[in-house]
Amino acid sequence: MVCQRCIMAIKAEAEKLGIGVRNIHLGELETNEEHVDPKILEAFDKNIEALGFERFDDKKNRIVQRVKSIVIENLHQNDGELNHNWSELIASRIEYEYNYISGLFSSLEGITLEQYIIRQKVEKVKELLFYDELPLKEIAWKLGYNSPAYLSSQFKKVTGMTPGRFRNQLNKKRKHLDQL
Repeated sequence: MVCQRCIMAIKAEAEKLGIGVRNIHLGELETNEEHVDPKILEAFDKNIEALGFERFDDKKNRIVQRVKSIVIENLHQNDGELNHNWSELIASRIEYEYNYISGLFSSLEGITLEQYIIRQKVEKVKELLFYDELPLKEIAWKLGYNSPAYLSSQFKKVTGMTPGRFRNQLNKKRKHLDQL
């Protein structure tokens, strides 16, 4: 779950089935009850699946979902500079050794945790390029890259084009206000 609307939808579905909600935040739902009837959970799963969500009850999957939430939270909901050590941040928040977390992530997701972080960074770069408010040098600094050249290299590996070409294609598709 990423947005407030998603949180409201999950909460509404839980309350419809009489599941007491203590707290909902990025990727997690805490209930008031220690155990919820499996039949109610099955109904809850069907209801949220119809809304495009999925519940993970397995401990390993929950760890991976928490890792994803940490990455998304830090990249997409942070306006400051991202110049932290990802392995230290994730290990401290998950409270497991980073090597275990990284291996678990790779085995369940089919890509490395580093690749996932790079893909999320590229999505953030696309968003920043779309709004065309910052030069590439500032975007690189904001996302913790040492140089715009390194950012461009990773961007091209993931998307097949440079950030400049991506921005130019966006500008060609955009309509000027007088054309609306």
